[in-house]
Amino acid sequence: MKPRITVLTLAVEDLERALAFYRDGLGLATEGVIGTEFEHGAAVFFELQAGVKLALWKRTDLAHEAKVPLQRPSATEFTIGHNVAGREEVDEVMAQAVRAGANVTDPAHETFWGGYSGHFQDPDGHLWEIVWNPAWVLEL
Repeated sequence: MKPRITVLTLAVEDLERALAFYRDGLGLATEGVIGTEFEHGAAVFFELQAGVKLALWKRTDLAHEAKVPLQRPSATEFTIGHNVAGREEVDEVMAQAVRAGANVTDPAHETFWGGYSGHFQDPDGHLWEIVWNPAWVLEL
């Protein structure tokens, strides 16, 4: 398999609430909810970078589409890492997330490996890490 990850889909309980968090709170650009004309089709897409999209889809609709039983969500399944250019930007993004309604689980701090990071959960419990890694050069 060649790595061609193009969409990360987050299952959410309330599509409009999640849309407001990511669009209005975090400032991600979107056309809003699309696909409402289809049963189980309503979704939201945000363009991230280099052709990668973040999608939001109702948990019940995702379970239906994938033919898996609806299960309880767990924040410990994965994190979404958002790398930034410096410590100050970690603090700025964490503060923006708090204003948007995020739950900070791990305030920004120096890491054991020489970076700086913090974690928050969106309204559906998805875990984000905001991180500055001095060994990584970001394309801005």
